[in-house]
Amino acid sequence: MVQTLRATLSKPHVAHEPGTPILAVAGLTVRYDGYVALEDMTFELHAGEQVAVVGPNGAGKSTLFKALAGVQPPTRGTIRVYGHGPEGHICIAYVPQRSAVDWSFPVTVSDVVMMGRIGKMGLFRHPGKEDARRVQESLALVGIGDLAGRQIEALSGGQQQRMFIARALAQEAALMLMDEPLTGLDLPSQDGIFAILQELRRRNVTVMLSTHDLNQAAERFDRAMLLNRRLVGFGPPSEVFTQERLLAAYSGQLRLLPVTDGVLAVSDTCCEGDHDGHTH
Repeated sequence: MVQTLRATLSKPHVAHEPGTPILAVAGLTVRYDGYVALEDMTFELHAGEQVAVVGPNGAGKSTLFKALAGVQPPTRGTIRVYGHGPEGHICIAYVPQRSAVDWSFPVTVSDVVMMGRIGKMGLFRHPGKEDARRVQESLALVGIGDLAGRQIEALSGGQQQRMFIARALAQEAALMLMDEPLTGLDLPSQDGIFAILQELRRRNVTVMLSTHDLNQAAERFDRAMLLNRRLVGFGPPSEVFTQERLLAAYSGQLRLLPVTDGVLAVSDTCCEGDHDGHTH
């Protein structure tokens, strides 16, 4: 939470270049101590799209999101948000994996959502009526207005994700990066998150969401990004989730079985949030 807050505080507001894509990535490469986490990625996103980012564990999904949010500097390549680097925007909201957050940190739900307003109001200014209104509106929109005064450690998994989405809404984000927000949630909680995604679509908010569920990626998103340190495929899910590309991305971690209406992808690994086979 502290890392993402620092990223928000460090972003001065810059104007958007008219006629440019909301996100343009060219030749993006990220290395850690000689290890290649991402290599030579090039793609564009347009306003209002909802994109599922899929790939095996260690494929670089979290690294990609951190680079796009301006938290992780690239080793090589460029990232442009409406024509400028990500460090020049407060319109990017990064929703980290829940496992990366210190939930014992003594803050309330409304405190966290108010953090989304800091880029608008400045670090040393106290929240005003408009800031309070935005926070209340955002909490109500995601259905947790009654939890505003609750300590974050007392939230369920689904409520935690709703809180972070409310923070992004309070931030007035145009691009939302959601790192495995569905992992560990029961089906009703997942359905609640997808209902919020539909509201974000109506608001023309661009969403990139990483997931292990290939079926959800195929059925619920405009485009799919298949990733394994390199960009294996990017486009409509029906074109990306081919046998050849899935084998290239997952290697020995998937078994592909022919069925009457497509291919059944069965995971050979047992990791959180990825226990079942999926049909395409």
